[in-house]
Amino acid sequence: MEDIKQIKEQVISRGNIPAHIAIIMDGNGRWAKQRGLLRVAGHREGINSVREIVRICGEIGVKYLTLYTFSTENWRRPRAEVSALMTLLMRTIRKEVADLKKNNVKLSTIGNLADFPPDAAKAMREAMDTLKDCGGLNLCLALSYSGRQEILYAVNSLLKSGASAVDEAGFSRALYTREMPDPDLLIRTSGEMRISNFLLWQLAYTEIHVSPVYWPDFREKQLYLAIADYQKRERRFGRVSEQLNREP
Repeated sequence: MEDIKQIKEQVISRGNIPAHIAIIMDGNGRWAKQRGLLRVAGHREGINSVREIVRICGEIGVKYLTLYTFSTENWRRPRAEVSALMTLLMRTIRKEVADLKKNNVKLSTIGNLADFPPDAAKAMREAMDTLKDCGGLNLCLALSYSGRQEILYAVNSLLKSGASAVDEAGFSRALYTREMPDPDLLIRTSGEMRISNFLLWQLAYTEIHVSPVYWPDFREKQLYLAIADYQKRERRFGRVSEQLNREP
């Protein structure tokens, strides 16, 4: 615990807390397999990690937290696992909504919620409505989400609007994420070195931290280590250090 306390104090004292953290929550199935459990057991334990990371982000001043919860590719998983995930999502959101409201957490989604079973989609919409006036952490769940599909959605929306040309700012306004800034920090758990079709446009200048830890074991200490790693980076956005040092 002292180790975690020291890391937290260092992170807070530096002051450079990322405004928007995005997380690819990977490794639930492998965590369960290591323990001789069904994959759904890893998903259940992963909820405890979500709960803790949401709480900490709210406490330290993170403004936006986007979690890659269910991709369009995840629909290809075994039917029993997908069904269990839908039930787990529905039960979890109904159970957690009171605590989220208590902690002033606003909830939103990106992706295609219409792909979900009616009961799960209804539970999510009800939770978002309950939390719509909260002014603390903005928690965004990527559900039935695909970065490529999001880009196509934006292109088609712009074509339907009659746009003949568009700049980067205009394109960004056509994305699902139009109401939030691009992520400052992307965290991927389980040691995999890929972004898996997640926020392809938005991650252009995002700092990336890969943790070897499976998502069910990713808790307070691992989050602080990821932020501490981010705080060591110099974000140049295509410029050089001398230019940054000259700016007021």
